[in-house]
Amino acid sequence: MQIPGRPRVEIVVPVKNEENDLGPNIRRLREFLDTAFPFPAEVCIADNGSTDATYEIGALLALELPGVRVVRLEQPGRGRALKKVWSESTADVLAYMDADLSTNLNALLPLVAPLFAGHSDVAIGTRLSNGSRVVRRPQREFISRSYNLLLRATLGAQFSDAQCGFKAIRADVAQRLLPLVEDTSWFFDTELLVLAEKAGLRIHEVPVDWVDDLDSRVAIARTVGEDLRGISRLMWTLGRGQLELDPVRQAFGRPRILDPRTALAARVLRFCAVGVLSTAAYALLYLVLRQGLPAQVANVLALLMTAVGNTALNRRVTFGVRGPENRWRHQLRGLATFGIGWSLTASSLWLLHTAVAAPHQAVEITVLTLANLAATVVRFTLFQTWVFDDDAPALPAFEPPAVLDQTRSN
Repeated sequence: MQIPGRPRVEIVVPVKNEENDLGPNIRRLREFLDTAFPFPAEVCIADNGSTDATYEIGALLALELPGVRVVRLEQPGRGRALKKVWSESTADVLAYMDADLSTNLNALLPLVAPLFAGHSDVAIGTRLSNGSRVVRRPQREFISRSYNLLLRATLGAQFSDAQCGFKAIRADVAQRLLPLVEDTSWFFDTELLVLAEKAGLRIHEVPVDWVDDLDSRVAIARTVGEDLRGISRLMWTLGRGQLELDPVRQAFGRPRILDPRTALAARVLRFCAVGVLSTAAYALLYLVLRQGLPAQVANVLALLMTAVGNTALNRRVTFGVRGPENRWRHQLRGLATFGIGWSLTASSLWLLHTAVAAPHQAVEITVLTLANLAATVVRFTLFQTWVFDDDAPALPAFEPPAVLDQTRSN
């Protein structure tokens, strides 16, 4: 039974074209809240862009069930629905869950309790911890784990499961964070969590029992594309220092505590992620240029064309250097390291063509990629100790060839 006078929870259920399952699932949720949840709670059905009878069914449920209301948004987008309802709510704790109720409702109290206690600022359900019990298709499992590994590599995320549809946030924290979140669709969750983490807020994780909805209509390919674009945008925005997170951190007295080992590991992962993108760009450019140019010329041009972009990305994303100050110095130092990459790839090509008269282009690409990876460790050390260190001597300790930087794979 609910205990009067406790802080209130509002649970948002974003829906789009859920006319078949909405009624049974909302009744089930409302019954659980009335009989097994100790805090007064309201359910908000947030219909975003349905073209079937979802909204009409939601309106009937709101009339039938006390503690249920419905909101209609003409445009689709889970993030848009959550942002609107959370921004206007008067509850102390704001939560949301998927309409299919894939997550066992017994996890709701462990989700919100740390927020009421003031111990945590945001809480998420996780399907990827050892204590979770999950039934879902191998394809979905693989995509989920890969996505969260990508978040660790690119954005230094420490939370384990960005997209589980089972989350809660304190209302005062939401009022600070929501204006900073740009995405209105599936990437909304990830962006909110990354910003919370960067602001030093505490994210509580709850292992959940979760059963995959076989009737899920999530367009995986489109969602993956949106998420990748969201990651790129967020990397760019954070790298340029365009988000003012210090006021959020100061408002809640949550200084970000960084373990130097964790910080270095995150830097290495970001460096590797930039390297993978740069290597792919280099390989593509080399293949295009190789159609009409000799191998050595195509190699040099492809390296030069990816060098500037790689240094700029590492400057902002990997090493967190912001603003225009010393930008050209960093670029020139970055280009200087090109000599290492060029000499490695050039000698590799020379050795290959010495050993094989007319090697296949696939073999050329393989040899060049391996040579490029061999230079990565040296380049990371130079980036760490010289390229972006403005107190370093004007010239490196070695004499590079009279070429520019191999900033392509890292």
